[in-house]
Amino acid sequence: MNIRCVVTGRDSSGKSIIAKDSPVAPITFDLLPGLEFHRLWGSDSVPQLPSNGTPPPHPRYFPPAGGFRFGFFTIPPETQSLSSHPNLPAAFAELHAKVPGLTDVLEPLNPAMHTTDTVDFDVILSGEVYLELDNGAEVLLKSGECVIQNGTRHAWHNRSAQPCLIAVTLLGARR
Repeated sequence: MNIRCVVTGRDSSGKSIIAKDSPVAPITFDLLPGLEFHRLWGSDSVPQLPSNGTPPPHPRYFPPAGGFRFGFFTIPPETQSLSSHPNLPAAFAELHAKVPGLTDVLEPLNPAMHTTDTVDFDVILSGEVYLELDNGAEVLLKSGECVIQNGTRHAWHNRSAQPCLIAVTLLGARR
């Protein structure tokens, strides 16, 4: 997916400016083809305004309490589950290296399931995906539909033949 990100800010005189207008390359994975992450913006604390449009540091995928993240992720058509990956340790190592903090929340015995200390606003932009909760309940979400995750244990499953693109905003919360 080609993602373009436009960031506004203010110059030294206080006038609104376009601080950045550029494509954002996805984070891709050799061992998990089709999985993509576009990390667009975030902060580990409450933003301060005015801003000149310089991105705040946000080194880990999930924000701490009071922080936030915004981006997209693409779930490829499900050809195999992560738990049955032929080289699970290497796939985990690649995920950890390219998206710091992501593997910290994945369950070792069921790597698709995870729980985060965030409130997530997920909007399906294209394709479809099943959201599974820890009691096995599932709901099918299609393009234009959304889910608000309140720190619940969950997994995503794309059982279709098309990639699923999801826009996500993560708000760091306290459990």
